[in-house]
Amino acid sequence: MVIIGDTGVLVVDSCYLPSSAREDIAEIRQWTDKPVRYLLNTHWHNDHNQGNAAYADAFPALTIIAQTETAKLIALRNASYLSEYSHRMEKFQREIDTGKYPSGTPLTESEIEDLKNAVKGGKAASDAVSAEFRDLKVKIPDVTFDHQLDVNLGNREVQLKYLGRGNTVGDAIAYLPKEKILITGDLVDSPVPYLGGGFPIEQVATLKRMAELDFETLVPGHGDVLKGKAFVQQEIELIEAVIGAMNQEIGRTSDSPQTRFDEIKKAIERNVNMSAWRQKFAGDDPNERDFFEVFTWPGLLEAAHAEMWPR
Repeated sequence: MVIIGDTGVLVVDSCYLPSSAREDIAEIRQWTDKPVRYLLNTHWHNDHNQGNAAYADAFPALTIIAQTETAKLIALRNASYLSEYSHRMEKFQREIDTGKYPSGTPLTESEIEDLKNAVKGGKAASDAVSAEFRDLKVKIPDVTFDHQLDVNLGNREVQLKYLGRGNTVGDAIAYLPKEKILITGDLVDSPVPYLGGGFPIEQVATLKRMAELDFETLVPGHGDVLKGKAFVQQEIELIEAVIGAMNQEIGRTSDSPQTRFDEIKKAIERNVNMSAWRQKFAGDDPNERDFFEVFTWPGLLEAAHAEMWPR
């Protein structure tokens, strides 16, 4: 997302590949001769910030901004990802051979098939990406904020906000009150939400605070631009349905819910119509349906269980 004011430009997120960031920078320079003064990293996941260095090289006066916890996690986690990337195909092959993740969790048949496809078709692409990552240095945000930071680009106000935990511990959004535009990072992804981790219980409250803002256009972390608040409400309702069913099942017995995840998962799948939710989000698109089944649904159950069981 590129926001242009009278005196400068703010960019939201900087891509996964430095080469993609450089392509975006070239496009920005076609649109305006004003400098990119600010770059917001919405969260620590590296597909949103590994282009930071490319922006810093192109715009030496750039200030990179993130919520306080996001800046800490970029510094903590992203360097190890870059150093380990070139060995990912060997890691995938070990998982195929053993039928398990490194944690010991068994792989499903569809997950094994996905890994086989990645190994079969991914070597050339992986080598190209490894070449980009070989000398890439993690560029950490320069400025952090806890709850809100307002930026004036010259007759264009941008409010950077932290409304609570959700997809990660430090999700930031960008809000243009005059234009009624909201940029959400991965708190909202379309058409299928990214719910493979995070804090679902808190995310409901965060999304509700977000929906109270006066916006008409929503730019998600992934996917097409959305109009209105209907998609946000649908995401809230999905998470609430799972949390409600899980609360009921955890409360059914005094046995430790930590050791009963498989049993709890089966009970939720009896009481919450996963197929209906998949249809609402993914429709008949086979790739989106697969993403919902393999990633979003099990990820939501696991994250909700992890967040809930110590209570």
